Order: sequence, then structure tokens, then C-alpha cells
Amino acid sequence: LALTQSAGITFLQGVESVRETMRCPYWVQLLTQIQHDISNGHPIWLALKNTGEFSPLCLQLVRTGEASGSLDLMLDNLAHHHRDNTMALADNLAALLEPALLIITGGIIGTLVVAMYLPIFHLGDAMSGMG
Repeated sequence: LALTQSAGITFLQGVESVRETMRCPYWVQLLTQIQHDISNGHPIWLALKNTGEFSPLCLQLVRTGEASGSLDLMLDNLAHHHRDNTMALADNLAALLEPALLIITGGIIGTLVVAMYLPIFHLGDAMSGMG
């Protein structure tokens, strides 16, 4: 939405564009609700609040941007904020999964080593039984 705002497209048209690209029915429904509320004259921040899906920080920044005429800047700040939070979450998840993956990989390699050498050890027993 920040891109559509900075390009001079109205917020309602920007929401429509985003809605058309969404594949998740839940978000399509939310965006339709937002469009409906804005079309009925509600401020953008209130339309977002009515969905119950946006954080107080998001609502406050949109409200401030709407009041000051710098909505595109506020939406851009929100996009950066959410991107940074998502990247931090992904990094934390990777850090948590790394030890588990090492243990699983070690277990697989250990099993393969035992599976390869066990027949060799049994070969000695078979040879001693022949003589």
C-alpha cells in the first residue's frame, strides 16, 4: 500500500489492487471489509481497527499519517518495521532449529556408519565358524 500511496493512487484503489493479488480468502475478506468501511466514509485507521487484525502501533501510525497528510511515509515506515520483525523472527527460528537439525543429521550419519560396519564385524564371526 505504501507504493500505491507514493504513486498517487488513492488508498481505496490501492486496497483494491492488493485485494486482487491476495490468494488467502481470509485476507480478501478483511480487505473487502476495509474497502466497505472506507467507502462509507470511515477514516482509514478506523476501517483497519474494525478488522481487529492490526496492532495499536499500526493504527496509530496510520492515524497520524492520515491526519498529517503523510500516509505514504507512515505506510513505508510500517512496511520496514514489519519486514524487520519478520526477518528477526526467521533468524530466531533458524537459531532454535539449528541444534535439532545437527542432532538429527548426526543420528542419520551414525546409523549409516553402524549399518556399513556391522556386516564387516559379523564377517569375522562367520569366518571363524567355518574353520
